[in-house]
Amino acid sequence: MTVLIGTSGWQYRDWRGAFYPAELPQRAWLEHYAACFATVEVNNAFYRLPAPGTFADWAARTPDDFCTAVKASRYLTHVKRLRDPAEPVKRFLDHARHLGPKLGPVLLQLPPTLKADLAALGETLRRFPPEVRVAVELRHPSWFEAGTREVLEEHGAALCLADSQQRRTPLWRTAGWGYLRMHQGRATPEPCYGRRALAGWARRLADTWGDGEDVYVYFNNDTRACAVRDAAVMAHQLERVGLSPTRVPPPRTVRVGR
Repeated sequence: MTVLIGTSGWQYRDWRGAFYPAELPQRAWLEHYAACFATVEVNNAFYRLPAPGTFADWAARTPDDFCTAVKASRYLTHVKRLRDPAEPVKRFLDHARHLGPKLGPVLLQLPPTLKADLAALGETLRRFPPEVRVAVELRHPSWFEAGTREVLEEHGAALCLADSQQRRTPLWRTAGWGYLRMHQGRATPEPCYGRRALAGWARRLADTWGDGEDVYVYFNNDTRACAVRDAAVMAHQLERVGLSPTRVPPPRTVRVGR
């Protein structure tokens, strides 16, 4: 199993001096990030869909083995609430395809107020071509029933496993690949994760997916550079249970708590 591990975004000011060298200009941060990690989740596409040229620029500035997961626009998930998905999905893909072979999974994060609507979910997933991996982050409890699992399995979509202080999703395997988002830990300083929590997730991943399958893991606890340090520590925990994580920076090179 290959675990592609990274963070949700790379442009955080409090990472300067903690992860990015203090003298490194912000325009060079992506190159520095991509030298340390092999994947990133683009979170800001949710708020404003980047232009096709922006996606192409990201592809040109990262190594050949780099993979970019992209969070779908809130227009599809929060404004349209999965209704009439054909045009929003097409527009999103017309932009994101400019990543070329570096386009990784697409994340659909549904609003916490959106109750289960299996027909709308199925219709949305049908709009994505088979070669595009789609992960779905469900946040209303009504989704967590057998019918939802069947829809995800039918379309080869992964349930996005989400870990935070407020909620934890069921550990469903709905595709031949997995997707995990680490939102907020309980260690000091907040919102960092402790080693025990990370070791627990490493064991769960090892127990759920097998050889030859991909699992994407992104840390969204960006404050104080916790995401960078936690991703590096998580890679070590993954190796301890026999998994193969992609590259990470040495944990000792990341200064948290600023």
